[in-house]
Amino acid sequence: MNEVSLPDRSPGGTFCGHCGGTSDGGVHPASSAHRECGERLTMEPPRYCTACRRRMKVQVTPLGWSAECSRHGALVP
Repeated sequence: MNEVSLPDRSPGGTFCGHCGGTSDGGVHPASSAHRECGERLTMEPPRYCTACRRRMKVQVTPLGWSAECSRHGALVP
């Protein structure tokens, strides 16, 4: 299984890790919807892969979380 580093939680990736919507790459000011996504990602694990927009398998435990994309492997928090 491949391991990748944790994606940037700001709207700087290709896709939003919370809603899966297209990100502008940080070039333009974030929309209010993506500002809320960024705030939520500070408290919650990402649900979508920021590279391919696929829904990830996420497991939340009392000690943390793990997320895995079927194409890009596991995210390390």
